[in-house]
Amino acid sequence: MKMVLTVLGWLLLLQGAGGLLNTLLGWWRWSHDLLLVNLLPFLEGYEVFAAIVIGVLGFVLLAVADSGRNAESGG
Repeated sequence: MKMVLTVLGWLLLLQGAGGLLNTLLGWWRWSHDLLLVNLLPFLEGYEVFAAIVIGVLGFVLLAVADSGRNAESGG
């Protein structure tokens, strides 16, 4: 389960950072169809906020996965 949380956390963190960079700076025009923020039509107009939320969610998943590892090791 921890591996799943870690992988999902990294994917969401990368999606959030990529979406934020793409929206703010216009980089990676070829990646428009790869970013979650651009694929969901109800997020149109809220791309920056959505990318930040997705990135923070990824960071939270990574923190939860890491806290589970620390609890198992006893410290």
